[in-house]
Parts: sequence; structure tokens; C-alpha cells
Amino acid sequence: MKTGDSHTRVVILGSTGSIGRSTLNVVEHDGGKRLRTWGLSAHTSGTSLIEQARRFRPRFVTVTDRDSVELVRRELRGLDVEVREGLEGVVRMVQDPATDRVLSAIVGAAGLEGTWAALEAGKTVALANKETLVVAGSQVMELARSRGASLLPVDSEHSAIFQALQAGAHKEVRRVILTSSGGPFRGKTRRELTAVTADEALKHPTWQMGPKITIDSATLMNKALEVIEARWLFGLDPDQIEVVIHPQSVVHSMVEFIDGSVVAQLSPPDMRLPIQYALTYPDRYPAPGPRFDLTRPVALHFEPPDRETFPCLDLGFEVMRQGGTAGAALNAANEAAVARFLGSEIGFLDIPRACRAALDSHTFDSHPSLDQLWKVDARARLEVQCWKP
Repeated sequence: MKTGDSHTRVVILGSTGSIGRSTLNVVEHDGGKRLRTWGLSAHTSGTSLIEQARRFRPRFVTVTDRDSVELVRRELRGLDVEVREGLEGVVRMVQDPATDRVLSAIVGAAGLEGTWAALEAGKTVALANKETLVVAGSQVMELARSRGASLLPVDSEHSAIFQALQAGAHKEVRRVILTSSGGPFRGKTRRELTAVTADEALKHPTWQMGPKITIDSATLMNKALEVIEARWLFGLDPDQIEVVIHPQSVVHSMVEFIDGSVVAQLSPPDMRLPIQYALTYPDRYPAPGPRFDLTRPVALHFEPPDRETFPCLDLGFEVMRQGGTAGAALNAANEAAVARFLGSEIGFLDIPRACRAALDSHTFDSHPSLDQLWKVDARARLEVQCWKP
């Protein structure tokens, strides 16, 4: 709902993370022409949130970590900023009548609650949190349909598919092809990955991301989750989704139509482009970031993924076909396993093994309620916490 001017009022959930910071850069580059920061949220990064609030002057700020709330309130006293706390604060921001779009960038399953609240209010959600659809894809898409809300992809791969799909009708799509850089260990064997450290796994060759997503890229779990997300976001059959390795990260994904045409979206690897497209869709405007220079020599390489060395990818395809509670179990198990790996409690190759164990032990339900999904989430985390290599 607009409030009398032409600005799109944006609430950014997870504003202090890498996607949140890139979103604020997009807003800053816009120069106040179209976009206005309406709300910001963070968990424990109170100091960064304070700096952002002083710079962008949002209507709302929400802190979900109670220990940081008083610091933020004290430092923002005197500014026309309403400081709120916890999930109630997130809901207040995203459901505010003046909020136009919600950028959901909270990492992990924690991002589902804010996205759910925004969709309940019929808002347009720019989704950077793939776990929302991995955990509750069926429920989320049904909620969006019933409330007249919209989901626009922010992940570079899903934004590329979204853009390429506009070249034809849904019935004309043969398959979508998600590209993956291959992460820092492309070309390595399982033996070579036995003793890799967290520091090595965090050295992504292309993207600058947070630690959890960077580890997911190294295991190819990130692509596994994106496969599940694509199935729900675009209403695809499991057999219509494939993955290829593309180390240059220039072709962000492709759509093949039934006549054999393949439509791809190409651009330098910079998240600000898909972020801006999700905030201004259906319009396009000049965006910050580099341009793809085709006047210079460039070679684009594609190869099939090594599924034996990186079994997380097959877990994603398996879960996509199962549906039900499988996505919640896989996502929670992976979050717990990555945390244990970053804490040097388990090895790199133990991440898919722990996820496999959690999937096998969970009680599958093909049509769960949202409450059941949270119970599966909790059980899978506990399973991985107790899991021993």
C-alpha cells in the first residue's frame, strides 16, 4: 500500500549480513529516486545496525537479540526511529501498511518467520533466504497464493531463471539448468578433502558471502538447497531441474524450451544486480556494479558436477522428490553440521554423512503442518548434535 508518494518502501530482514549490506548499497545508489529504507533488522550486530539506522533513517529498527536491544535504543534516542524487539518487531515492520517490499535475507530456517508474516499481509517478498522454501515450500507458496502476495527471487541463479522464463510460456519449458561455480574444491577427490580445514573451505573463488553459505558452496549443499527452492518457486517437476558446474560464474542459470532454445542470463558475479531487479521489478534501472565486457576475449566452461565427491547434491534431488518433511530435516541437519564443522568438531566429509543420518532417522510426513515442520527441524538439529563420525 502506497502512502502518497512514488517511493517503494523496503524492509530489510538481516540488514547487517552480506545481502543486507548489498541491498543498502542498491538503495544508496538509487539516490532516493525510487527506493526508501523503511525497516531494518539484525540479531546480534547491534553496532552495525546503529550505524545503518543513522545513515539511512528507517521508520523501524528491530533487534532480535534481547541483550542488544537497550544499546540500540540508547544510541538511536532522539532520532525518528521506532526500535522494536524480537519476532513481534519483525512482524510489525513487515506488516506495516506502508511497507511495499520485504527483502528476506536472514540466513537459515530463522528467516521463515519474517517471510511468512510478510506473505500473510499480502506483501511482495524479495527472497534471498532459500531455506524458507526448502523447509516449507508447499505451505509458503499456498500462503502466497491465498493472500495475493508475491515472491521474487534474489539468489543470482533463481533471478536468472526468473528472467529467462519470460522468454516463453510455462508449458513450453523443457528444463531449467542451475549453474554452480563448483566452490573452492572443484576438481578435488574425496581423498584430498579428508583433512581440509574450515579456513580452506571458506576461500570461495568467486563470491564474497557469509561463512554458512560459503561452506554450503564448498559442499555443493548450497546448490542442493537451490534445486529444492527452484522446484517450489517456479512450479517445476523434479525431472525439469539440472545442475552444471560453471567456474566463471558469468552465466547465472539457463532455461531450455521445448523447441531446443536455451535462454541464459549473463552478468559479472555481483549480487546487487539481482537485488535491485527484485526491488524494482518489473522495471529495470541502471545498477551499481561492473558490466560484462564482451569486447574482450572470454571463455565460458561448463562441466557436470562430481556427485561422488560431493554427495550433498544428490541429497537435494532426493529431498526435492520426497517433499513433505524431508526439506525441514535436511536443512536443519545441514545447519547443525556446518556449525560443528566450523567449530572443528567434525570433518568436511562428515557434513553429508550427518545429514544422511538425520534424513534416515526422521519420521517422514508427506503433508505436515507448519508446527510439525518446526518439530522436525528441532529433532534433526539434536540428531546432528549427538551424531558421531
